[in-house]
Amino acid sequence: MAANNAEQTNTIWPLPKFYFEVNWNGILMSFQEVSGLDTETKVVEYRHTDSPVFSTTRMPGLRKIGNVTLKRGIASSDDHLWGLIDDIKMNEIKRVPITISLLDEKGKPAMAWTLTNAWPTKITGTDLKADGNEVAIEQIEIAYETMTVANT
Repeated sequence: MAANNAEQTNTIWPLPKFYFEVNWNGILMSFQEVSGLDTETKVVEYRHTDSPVFSTTRMPGLRKIGNVTLKRGIASSDDHLWGLIDDIKMNEIKRVPITISLLDEKGKPAMAWTLTNAWPTKITGTDLKADGNEVAIEQIEIAYETMTVANT
């Protein structure tokens, strides 16, 4: 038997991953795909000299983060991503916050990943094929210092 409407409104449903937005230092940008939102803590193995146990103790070490990759279709009048790469000069880059928000069914942020001091490290243009019929996709890789995750 199906639950009544009151019970269904109190149920927590998983969010779909296709409804998201990227806020790049106050500018909303559209992307097709975001990947690399992960972090890892390195394991440090240590054995105290007078430990009676014949094995090491495993402790958390430094946190390791990778780069985030953003992909989107190329539009004929939009070269904004290439402009971001052109802004990089020797030892000089404007570091900005980037917030990636997963949206709920009303279009409001439900979960947000905020990358602090982010800057582009690599941009990749599309491959070109005379017999292809796919959309031209470009991607940009972002380095950052810290990532915070929040349910909003």
